[in-house]
Amino acid sequence: MIPGIQRKYSMVRRYREIIDTLIKYEFGHIVERLGIKKPVLFKSKLKSGYRHKERNLSSPERARKVLEELGPTFIKFGQILSTRRDLIPPRYIQELEKLQDSVPPFSFDIVQNIIRDELGADIDHLFSNFEKNPIAAASIGQVHSAKLHDGSDVVVKVQRPDIKKRIESDLDILYSIAGFIEEYIEESRMYRPKEIVDQLARTISAELDYTQEARNISIFSNNFKHDPHIYIPEVYEEYSTRRVLTIERIKGIKGNDYAKIEKMDIDVNKIATYGAEAFMKQIFEDGFFHADMHPGNIFIINDEKIALIDFGMVGYISEDMRYALIDALFLITNREISQFIEVMRDFGIISGDVDSPALKADLEFLMYKYYGRSLKQVNMPDMIHQVFAILRKHRARIPPNISLLLKGVVTISGLGTRLVPDFNVTVIAEPYAKKVMRERVRPDKIARGAFTDLMNFIRMLHKFPTQASHILSSAEKGNFLIKLELHWLQQLVEQINTASNRLAFSLILSSIIIGSSLIIQTGIEPHLWGLPVLGLIGFLTAGILGLILVIYILRSGNI
Repeated sequence: MIPGIQRKYSMVRRYREIIDTLIKYEFGHIVERLGIKKPVLFKSKLKSGYRHKERNLSSPERARKVLEELGPTFIKFGQILSTRRDLIPPRYIQELEKLQDSVPPFSFDIVQNIIRDELGADIDHLFSNFEKNPIAAASIGQVHSAKLHDGSDVVVKVQRPDIKKRIESDLDILYSIAGFIEEYIEESRMYRPKEIVDQLARTISAELDYTQEARNISIFSNNFKHDPHIYIPEVYEEYSTRRVLTIERIKGIKGNDYAKIEKMDIDVNKIATYGAEAFMKQIFEDGFFHADMHPGNIFIINDEKIALIDFGMVGYISEDMRYALIDALFLITNREISQFIEVMRDFGIISGDVDSPALKADLEFLMYKYYGRSLKQVNMPDMIHQVFAILRKHRARIPPNISLLLKGVVTISGLGTRLVPDFNVTVIAEPYAKKVMRERVRPDKIARGAFTDLMNFIRMLHKFPTQASHILSSAEKGNFLIKLELHWLQQLVEQINTASNRLAFSLILSSIIIGSSLIIQTGIEPHLWGLPVLGLIGFLTAGILGLILVIYILRSGNI
């Protein structure tokens, strides 16, 4: 089959699979709103509507099942959505956080071939021992334990064959679906589905390149090189490529193995504190943080040290954003509502068309709850959930990196309270926040900021005459252009075009019938069954075209 045609056929088949899965889990109403033609929908219902036996599942559970069944790209999409508490209701967030991408492992023969292709040598030459059975298998790759010839214990992550092609194809489909959603579901536009797919594409692209994860590990290793309580595994770069990653194997207790932790003589208060301090350092000092710091990615080595693993998903936070977060926390606890709203406006979290009085009233109620409290008295995860609920109500948009960060705060706080019931992550955060505030008002910092602002102002003044001249010149020549996008008008134009095409088709059809009738009246030869052949051909053509028009109108559903 020709490659282009084969790709289109594969995408059509994948679209069908997506539609079938949505209908199978009782999301047919979404398919209908995306403008899927009724015959396609009917066939999918016949195929999938009665296979679903778990009819007692809640809507969030069914949504998770859909994503798990559709595979790695959609699972990652769900994991991204689980960080967007500004967009997704809490009951969906809780379910999406359960997404698992465990799949059957691929064969050891394939593992050998990939390692040979990537590292240029056979496994026996590279490793003194290599376990054939993986210790973990996921949708993007699987992990094997091994030993180097120098005796070092390592884990080797090997990427699945052809996974990149499948993910790229799924991303194309997701972009297409996002476009459909924005076009047909008007209320979705404020959430900008295409931007969410963009975030997914960036995240999954980084995860498909193991050299990026190796760089992330190196950065974290450098950031924590003076911290005696945090251990970052070593990367063996000579045994790592884009599709193979070899790192030091950590020996310890997983942070989510609570039964084993309880049996061991471990000071859990220390462990919870080390984990929270590590995350706060990443936020307030480094500006580069582990975006998936759940208990399964933390190993307890001993009372005095924990190790972090899995650095495929990371986040960045600028200095300005750090200052804004601290300002927001300070303003909430001091009931400075107007200033809090302005901070959110500055960072594009709320738009100009928001109902300011209603937002102010909701924030007033929230801030009253926290007014006058010290940071130590604030339960940060609870406050984050409440702020997100208000922002979601008023259709605010949180930047993706901030969503990741706040999810991290909630996650690390959850680990702490699981180990120590009265653990308060805000107590850990307070000294880091105060340190940033002190640095912010240092004379040299203020002077540097003032100098930067002055230079920007001078640059703006320098550019203003030229820009004003261009605008006036364009206006003088009649080339002054104001661009407006009216989505409803575009839809109206499309509908008019469709109606015009049908009308033109009908006129052509009528002309053929009238012409054929006139030919038959003339009796022109040759004849068939006593009638002019040319006239009969005209009637036959008109009949076929008329049937096509009727089928098209019936399939469109607009009679």
